[in-house]
Amino acid sequence: MSEHCIFCDILNKKAPADIVYEDDLVIVFKDIRPQAPVHLLVVPHKHIRSINELADEDRNLVAHMIFVGKEQARQNNINKSGYNLLFNVESGGGQVIFHLHLHLIGGYVR
Repeated sequence: MSEHCIFCDILNKKAPADIVYEDDLVIVFKDIRPQAPVHLLVVPHKHIRSINELADEDRNLVAHMIFVGKEQARQNNINKSGYNLLFNVESGGGQVIFHLHLHLIGGYVR
């Protein structure tokens, strides 16, 4: 990895984050610039630059990220009202931090 990665710093507890969940594969923390009342990031411990760098061996990891997102939606009481799970891919797709992460966005009152 040639560029500095703030998510790796968070994973290694070298940078602060409001962590809400962690297991052997992922960490979940609040986005510092939330776009909704609930905006969490599901970040794998394994540094993968983006969706484009996924390998066949990462299939279970990505599935785990989605299931963790689903559970976090339930725990944040937005599972019934609705939410988005979103991967931004590369800068043209809105990716700003080049460490794979899944956005959980919801909690809008409609």
